Amino acid sequence: MRRTQFSVALSCWVLSVVVGTTRAADPPPRTVTRVFFQDDAERIVKWADLGLQGSTLSLTATGSVEGFPKLDADEQRLVQMEAARGFLLVGVRDEDDGEFGSGWILIDTGVEEEEHGDHSHWTYVRPPRVRALTIDKQQGNPAHLYCYDNVFYLANDRKNGYTRLDPAAVAADDDEAAVGGRAVFHPGGGGHITLAASKRWGYSTWIGRQNDKEGGGQGGRVDITPLAAPGQASPPQIGLSITLPHGGLHGATFCQGKVFFAPSDGVCWIAEPAALPKTADEIATHHLSLGQHNDKPRRTGAFQTAGKHVMFVTGAGTDAAFGLLDASAAEPEVTRVELGMAEENRPAGLQIVQPRRGSPLALVFHDHPAEVTAPNVMTLLELDPNEDGRWTDVRVAGTLDVGRSKVDGHNGHHTVDFDADRRRGVLSNPGDGTLSVFGVADRKILQTFEVGGSPSKVVTVGGRASLH
Repeated sequence: MRRTQFSVALSCWVLSVVVGTTRAADPPPRTVTRVFFQDDAERIVKWADLGLQGSTLSLTATGSVEGFPKLDADEQRLVQMEAARGFLLVGVRDEDDGEFGSGWILIDTGVEEEEHGDHSHWTYVRPPRVRALTIDKQQGNPAHLYCYDNVFYLANDRKNGYTRLDPAAVAADDDEAAVGGRAVFHPGGGGHITLAASKRWGYSTWIGRQNDKEGGGQGGRVDITPLAAPGQASPPQIGLSITLPHGGLHGATFCQGKVFFAPSDGVCWIAEPAALPKTADEIATHHLSLGQHNDKPRRTGAFQTAGKHVMFVTGAGTDAAFGLLDASAAEPEVTRVELGMAEENRPAGLQIVQPRRGSPLALVFHDHPAEVTAPNVMTLLELDPNEDGRWTDVRVAGTLDVGRSKVDGHNGHHTVDFDADRRRGVLSNPGDGTLSVFGVADRKILQTFEVGGSPSKVVTVGGRASLH
């Protein structure tokens, strides 16, 4: 009798342990964002989901995007990528002026957003896949890719124009040919095109310097082209061309009704006209000097915008600085903050994030060629410490050690992007084959994951997965 009671008791204990173990099993990590990164070693876009379980971060095994084409590692490379409305656009450039094969790849990220007023619900409904691509000898060898108002703009350098693709126009049942037909070419710009776009016009640049044969002698030229309306029968044409006081244009952006350009000297800007005038002389051009260093004018090469502010970096080594201006001002002025870099470093990868609380932050990497020994760090700047909205009190908040870069021309740079909830940033360490997670509130590196290869450009899509 006692043996029977003991056996029953033992069986119940074993069952309770098994059931208890099953009930206590941890649920899978909750996805907090989907991470896409370009692997410069393999010339491919890879992806993984960043998850959170309690306070523990995890990264799923990285994989290539379904349908991504096999590129020639010696002849082709990926150039920038941007995300909008659940899609990712990637540029492809070749080493033979577009004669080998260049163009673009449109990826369905598999992430869907449901907006709810002041917040969104995010669902990760499927793995990413290539939705459409155009890589051939007629794409003009793109180098720059932009996204304005959730619309993609890809510069077609050798065609003296750019391709505009609105992802909102891509229907669920569109096949590859239909998607390709929604990509509309706009003439404008030349040499090595950079561009800005409002809702009405595209502003595309010519890179040639004044009195310089390179660039076709078009130094300082900017072409203004009306953007094609949906269903427009006639192809877009350049509406007007203006000439800025300085050439060597390599950078442009649109903010607060003004268009900003990055020439070989300082920053130029124009106010967007209500309608295109008959002559270029009716558009006033303005110049903002960044001073001189070693008897040469300081310049920048790219911009970032946030709200009413335009930001950029300039210089190198001990002359490296962060610049900021208020685009809403009638006469914008530059606020300059020294970055205090080592002589071998130069600023790169500028990115802006608005934390859920407190001052907006700017992150700037200290990059250097792969063969150079120099500190691998990232500067953090508080853009509005007193939170009065003016940002004139911008200051350096500190630096963080990061992994190694692997800079070789346009490849191998650190980049960072932030989840839709603005809680975490994911940054690349090309020289280490790793991705690191930056805590926006903590202002520190939370964890680093090995992904192999040479991860460079990073784009994150989505926020914390919805539970209902």
